[in-house]
Amino acid sequence: MGNPNLLPYERIVRATNGEPEAVDEVIRHYSKRIRIAAIENGHIDKDTEDSIKQWIVAALFKFRFDEQEV
Repeated sequence: MGNPNLLPYERIVRATNGEPEAVDEVIRHYSKRIRIAAIENGHIDKDTEDSIKQWIVAALFKFRFDEQEV
C-alpha cells in the first residue's frame, strides 16, 4: 500500500528520465510546499517560486539511481 503522501517510485523514475508528464506530476505534488517556501513579506514571490521549480527539475535530471549488482 505505502504512504499516500509520497510519490510512487515509478513516477520518480519516469521524472528522472525526463518524461514531461512525470516531471509535471512531481512539481504539482510539491506545489504547496514550493509556495510556502516562496513567501516573502506575506506574499508569494513568483520569481522565488519559479526558481525553486527550476531547481527541482534540474535536480531530477541530475539524480541517478544506484545500479544494484547481483
